[in-house]
Amino acid sequence: MNFDGLFNRELELLKDEGNYRIFAELERMCGSTPRAKSHGPDTPDEVMVWCSNDYLGMSQHPKVRKAMKDAIDKSGAGAGGTRNISGTSHEHLLLERELSDLHGKEAALLFTSGYVSNWASLSTLGSRLPNAIIYSDSLNHASMIEGIRQARCAKVIWNHNDPEDLDRKLAASPANATKIIAFESVYSMDGDVCPLKDIVEVAEKHRAMTYLDEVHAVGLYGPRGGGIAEQEGLMDRITLIEGTLGKAFGCMGGYITASAALCDFIRSFASGFIFTTALPPAVAAAARASIAHLKESDVERQQQRRQVARLRAKLNAVGLPHMDNPSHIVPVLIKDPVKCRMISDYLMREFGIYLQPINYPTVPKGTERLRFTPGPLHSDEDIDNLVNALTSLWSQCMHARAVA
Repeated sequence: MNFDGLFNRELELLKDEGNYRIFAELERMCGSTPRAKSHGPDTPDEVMVWCSNDYLGMSQHPKVRKAMKDAIDKSGAGAGGTRNISGTSHEHLLLERELSDLHGKEAALLFTSGYVSNWASLSTLGSRLPNAIIYSDSLNHASMIEGIRQARCAKVIWNHNDPEDLDRKLAASPANATKIIAFESVYSMDGDVCPLKDIVEVAEKHRAMTYLDEVHAVGLYGPRGGGIAEQEGLMDRITLIEGTLGKAFGCMGGYITASAALCDFIRSFASGFIFTTALPPAVAAAARASIAHLKESDVERQQQRRQVARLRAKLNAVGLPHMDNPSHIVPVLIKDPVKCRMISDYLMREFGIYLQPINYPTVPKGTERLRFTPGPLHSDEDIDNLVNALTSLWSQCMHARAVA
């Protein structure tokens, strides 16, 4: 059997569809972020990154870097094992306490990534709670979908950000059902924000558990960076809040925060937690320093919002269409995977602007896009250069413009 032939045929189909992904080989430069060194062919030596999820530039913050370096000198590079077998360090517990405080919960539990925290937690809740039904927003992230699939319990899909549809579907539940509502606060591809209070009230009406993914909101919203739930004053009414350390906090890892009993339940039964090597203590120390800083500092959040507003205003001024939303994410729809790749390549090659095209399966076919994430480290000049490049490109491609 020619296995490589099978693999290559599938890859060729992917390429024909325009959905084959090409990685940009970049080297982030401490002190110069969001500028990065490019090692790819036919690209400038340095490029400006416009699609990073390091939303506030905290991976570069002096406090975060110092905490990581000090922890390496103190404890070494790795954790040494799973959390159950020699891998639980003092730094892990300190970080979990920092996270539970951030979200006003009794406890927190660390995972190696946000994907794993969703997959492990949802699969464990759905598989072990009696007569469980998971009610999933129709645009939930792949990690949540995979966790629900692995739970092998009943599931109900409700219309995106539609509390009335959720209410109707919960009302049709069997009387003995354990109801779990899984949804996100900020949806990362469209940048829209859920109607959190309405969803919480529907959940309370039907005595359902709320499972809120805040990965694109933690660090960014609320007085201390606790996310949309903190911003709306609703953290105490959410059963479980899931988040990441790999985006606004600038490090790596995922987590859940909830009651002590719920966290202990996941700790004790989730295979994705039990059988995974723990995060390096140095990563935990760096994440704790980042969270502690953003609990007290609003400078980074305010500067990011200023730059997001500036980019939107500049795009509007030249008639370049972008999706309107209240978040920090600025999507520009292209609606064609080949064109999306072409525009991305052209921006990189001719202007030194790096934007990864967002194609299927990350977004549905026909909704391909460029996704801009302006941050506090982008200057006004950077934004002007970006808009000038896009204007030039749009003119050349005769791309349809929004009505000014």
